[in-house]
Amino acid sequence: MKPIERDEVQRAIDTFAKRDVFLHLETTNGAYASHHDESFFSAGAYIRNAKVQYEHGKIVGDDPYRVGLKLEIGWVYAEGLNHFEIDEQGRLLLAGLDSTGKLAVALQISLQPFE
Repeated sequence: MKPIERDEVQRAIDTFAKRDVFLHLETTNGAYASHHDESFFSAGAYIRNAKVQYEHGKIVGDDPYRVGLKLEIGWVYAEGLNHFEIDEQGRLLLAGLDSTGKLAVALQISLQPFE
């Protein structure tokens, strides 16, 4: 993965608009870290292969970025994104990595279900 290039990511988001796509959205703040400090409140969210169609999407902010996807009846968004990749399968993979390189948030868009 490489640091987000805003225009390139926006173009990729646009190519998936108004099509059936599969989303992977994941957040974590170290859900397994509470065993090191019982006072640490850990939380996370995970959804994989949600089939959606978004009207349009937008990347905003200045590192870290936020990506929002406008659905017919609402929004999906992820914030804290700072890295991306368009892989060999044409999937847009966005990630927010902390200062140690650990994943904090991921938003991925694909025309095919994720394995």
